[in-house]
Amino acid sequence: MNPDGPAPRQVAFLDLKAQAARMAPALRARIDAVLAHCQFVLGPEVQELESRLADFCGAAHCVAVSSGTDALQIAMMAAGIGPGDAVFLPAFTYTATAEVPLVLGATPVFVDVDAHTFQIDPAHLRLRIEAVRQAGTLRPAAIVGVDLFGQPAPWPELRQIAGDAGMFLLDDCAQSFGGSLDGVRLGREADATAISFFPSKPLGGYGDGGALLTDDADRARLYRSLRSHGEGETRYEVLRTGMNGRLDTLQAAVLLAKLDAFEGELDRRERIADTYDRGLAGFAGIPARVAGGRSAWAVYAVLLEDGAARDRMQATLREQGVPTAIYYPRPLHHQPAYRPHHDDTPLPVSEDLASRILALPIHPELDDADVEHVVQAFRSAARST
Repeated sequence: MNPDGPAPRQVAFLDLKAQAARMAPALRARIDAVLAHCQFVLGPEVQELESRLADFCGAAHCVAVSSGTDALQIAMMAAGIGPGDAVFLPAFTYTATAEVPLVLGATPVFVDVDAHTFQIDPAHLRLRIEAVRQAGTLRPAAIVGVDLFGQPAPWPELRQIAGDAGMFLLDDCAQSFGGSLDGVRLGREADATAISFFPSKPLGGYGDGGALLTDDADRARLYRSLRSHGEGETRYEVLRTGMNGRLDTLQAAVLLAKLDAFEGELDRRERIADTYDRGLAGFAGIPARVAGGRSAWAVYAVLLEDGAARDRMQATLREQGVPTAIYYPRPLHHQPAYRPHHDDTPLPVSEDLASRILALPIHPELDDADVEHVVQAFRSAARST
């Protein structure tokens, strides 16, 4: 960078301030309505949000909860997951997916991922289930498919595997609400679907929030009980051990305002991803599309040659005003908290991805000049290294 030249254009990795300014009237109206009625816990906006989310995905039931992690936990609690159970999940994902089984006393079993789509590898999953069954110390109980970075997991294969083995199938759709497979919105691919509304997600609140989708009425009733301390028909009838997992009414209000603009934001993310694909082809490994899938583009991640090349790229882009992030710098089986629970099975694809993956800015507030600046800065950095 020339110290005497003009300052480089600054691109935001995530720009919630700009989004809030764009949506300010709708957000204010929704929040003011909550302040007027003061039903801050399970107020009318929570029920409205549940109905709209279910309609958006075509699911029969939606239960709003306090976070994506709590959605995973409530779903597993309702399925009876606990000590002696093996929960199979990808090694290349966020910590919450593995954390929840351990909190419930179950054992996470890490599975490698596809080198191109980054989604769980069904062939390796079958091998891992058979190995656990042969070992005989754990019961293969559940599979968690993660719709990583916005794209769908291989759901037809996962449903077949779960059905053959009689296992509970859970969709961790934390990053992919709004994505689809074969023209159908994600949300009905598994026995239950867990969603996150963390602020950085495609549909994000102004704090923690989440939801569960299911077509099973009995599951939905159980989820509602578990999110409210195991309550029965009345507040002081306690039928089971539950948790405090309700979604705040104010968060529901924010999400309702954002949901009105969500389709347009998904389209904008798709256009940005297409521009990156064209502009970065030949300069980095661009993300492969899942066949039949449409991504919500929570993350646009490219692959560099190796870790050293990634470090150089990050440094050069930073000088040019382009922020980046690494999702994820370690696969889960290498994390100190989970290493003692791993059986030392090699997971080479997850390890390779962690060593050279790099995420670029992708959000609806990026204008065309921002996107072009990212592309040109990346191409220039790639030529110079």
